[in-house]
Amino acid sequence: MARLPVNPERFLSDLHTLRTFGASGVGKGVIRPAFSDADIAAREWLMAQLRDVGLQVHVDPMGSVWGLAQGPSLLLGSHTDTQPEGGWLDGALGVIAALEIARAAQEAGGPAVSVVSFQDEEGRFGVTTGSTVWSGALSLDKADRLSDRDGVPLSQARARMAHLTDDFVDPNRFTGFIEMHIEQGPWLDQAGQGIGVVTDIVGIRDMRITFEGEQNHAGTTPMHLRKDAFQALSAFNERLNAAFDELVTPSTVWTIGHVSLHPNASSIVPGSVTFSMQWRDSETSRLEQMETVVRETAAAVATDIGVTCSFGPILGLAPVAMNARLKQALRDSAAEIVPDLWREMPSGALHDATNVAAHMPVAMLFVPSIGGISHAFEEDTNESDLVNGLAVLAGAVTRLTN
Repeated sequence: MARLPVNPERFLSDLHTLRTFGASGVGKGVIRPAFSDADIAAREWLMAQLRDVGLQVHVDPMGSVWGLAQGPSLLLGSHTDTQPEGGWLDGALGVIAALEIARAAQEAGGPAVSVVSFQDEEGRFGVTTGSTVWSGALSLDKADRLSDRDGVPLSQARARMAHLTDDFVDPNRFTGFIEMHIEQGPWLDQAGQGIGVVTDIVGIRDMRITFEGEQNHAGTTPMHLRKDAFQALSAFNERLNAAFDELVTPSTVWTIGHVSLHPNASSIVPGSVTFSMQWRDSETSRLEQMETVVRETAAAVATDIGVTCSFGPILGLAPVAMNARLKQALRDSAAEIVPDLWREMPSGALHDATNVAAHMPVAMLFVPSIGGISHAFEEDTNESDLVNGLAVLAGAVTRLTN
């Protein structure tokens, strides 16, 4: 089967050009958070490339950039914003691969391929914020009241792109969505494999837990009389790992990622601690069972140590299975391009495809991350793997549009 005539050199050149917007000066690192000067400049550069391809350029109220083909089309893309300290491929790879596929399609006289770079996938203001609002899961009015770590409201950040924006794009114009991405984990790299065809995107649950104890003098308060909030956190972490042991699978993960200790002083027994508790799994029932374990473990620790515990609202997204037809096209293409060097695998990271799935069939493919590193300046992938990923995507598009 003849694939779309993609140009690997042009593809890699565009990837490296995009990296210059917010280049950190450390390796291939990039600092391009949503709505920053570098992010907006990168989006304006992308808009120019999409115009040159012959696509209709559109920016929605959230700042997501679209390159729209005429009539019904297959949608490809990802995001171009980064973590506060990020790498050059996270999200960017999917957008530039989409750009190259769209170019090749235009040069070949078809098929119709559209491109998107969603805004704020990395969560400066939430979780996959741009695609969440576009999907209808969060209203723009409610989103505008979200703030970043510095207290900047989304409404204020969005105003920086107001001169570029128009209405939201109608999802009914697309026949499906494929997102190409780096794996952001170690499995492909460790196995020496070049392609991962995603089976599903895991679900996520996230909540904040607070232990309230008693603030007191660190030198004069006997250990047996202390109501130490940090000791409660320490005990919770240890007990939770043991409590999860019979419930979780090798692909289940959980993280205490942010801790706020009060008053956070060396000579004071901590009076309170608030921390994030996040867990991810591909089964909704297991996510719910894990929530029960989290709550019961925290309550038991609070009783034993003599503190109180409280829980914030629980946030999250449900697991999303990839569409069988789109996934099969990726499987067949991978088997052709990298026979015996590909696998099916779940995605442990969240992606915009989760939200897009509310409107259309979705699929994803991964290329390796060297050392399993992502969300860091050291993030990288061998260029041969990037090119193979592009070829697999082109082969899938050909199969889906013939």
